[in-house]
Amino acid sequence: MTHKDQALETRAVHAGRTIDPSTRAIVQPIHLSTTFEREPDGSYPGGFSYAKFGNPNRDWLETSVTELEGAICSIAFSAGLGAIAGVLSALAPGDRVIVSNDVFQGTARVLNDQFKRWGIEMDVADTCDLSSIERAIRPRTRLIWIDTPSNPLLRVADIAKISALARSKAIWVAVDSTFATVVLQRPIGLGADVVVYAATKFIAGHSDVVCGLAAFRERGVLYERARAFQVNLGVTPSPFDCWLVHRGLKTLPLRIKAQSAAALRIAEFLQTNDAVETVFYPGLPQCEGYQIAQTQMAGGFGGIVSFTVKGGNAAAMRVAAGVRLFTRASSLGGVESLIEHRASSPVQTRGQGTGFQIPDNLLRLSIGLENVEDLIRDLANALSTSQSIDVE
Repeated sequence: MTHKDQALETRAVHAGRTIDPSTRAIVQPIHLSTTFEREPDGSYPGGFSYAKFGNPNRDWLETSVTELEGAICSIAFSAGLGAIAGVLSALAPGDRVIVSNDVFQGTARVLNDQFKRWGIEMDVADTCDLSSIERAIRPRTRLIWIDTPSNPLLRVADIAKISALARSKAIWVAVDSTFATVVLQRPIGLGADVVVYAATKFIAGHSDVVCGLAAFRERGVLYERARAFQVNLGVTPSPFDCWLVHRGLKTLPLRIKAQSAAALRIAEFLQTNDAVETVFYPGLPQCEGYQIAQTQMAGGFGGIVSFTVKGGNAAAMRVAAGVRLFTRASSLGGVESLIEHRASSPVQTRGQGTGFQIPDNLLRLSIGLENVEDLIRDLANALSTSQSIDVE
């Protein structure tokens, strides 16, 4: 059986894995050394010279991601925003990038705060509408940036159609697939040039490490500029961070499938609750993007559910205050379930520059690995008290 014939669960366990030659340990060691010995002739027989340029743990992680994504090469960064900025660094002064109005706020922030000062402009389009993208394309458009599913409205963009349009006009396509991961979505296989992850979230999966990843269709300008950005700006993850993320990859398929199944069950419950206004989840037939998600996402629709609460901001805050199993916290993708009132999150205090506003009665759920019926009971109890006042 070849590597490509193996199931994802098998490949996730074995990708980038080696037996330690000195001890025969089946778990790879953490290499903390910053420098590596040279031979008398000046060569580096171990393949590493200085930790800024490479480290065994980072090499194993990047190899694993490349294998699982079906990519040609990958880069690990010290944060998801490092991966985003690394890809954007391939743009030159005067170039333009198309983003959605609900693009990840960190992406919008780095475009507005850093790259705009360097002559790179951002155009806003509805990336779930191909005609909107076509209208936004200008002579200097060099990149289309897609978040799918998006944060926090879980909107789904058609990667294959956007990639075909972009390719006909010599434009790159980057996909932030943090919510789906390689388990549910393969952007490179659908035509994207690069896929980006905040590995901090589902990939690492235990809320204990910050890391970013980017996997590339080819070893071209996008990859070379992103690699230079990683090295020259020092946005390299530590050996221990790489070890933690690599460990998370091994259980990723099982966690994502369990979290996706639970998220769908919770989304279905929320739809039936009288205190809920709207549920955002691509696995619900009545939700925007459901038909695309059916073909683009395989084996589930992700572990994130958003919903709005009847009664506005105050009622939503009461729901967040009333849960007992869910933890009120930012971030997502860990084994513990989280709930967040997005409009009051500190990361939302600055405008994105896209015109998008988070509804003030919206709550985002990150579904963990607790029993789903326990989570539903927790939400039901919190929702039952949210409507005591402020509802017309």
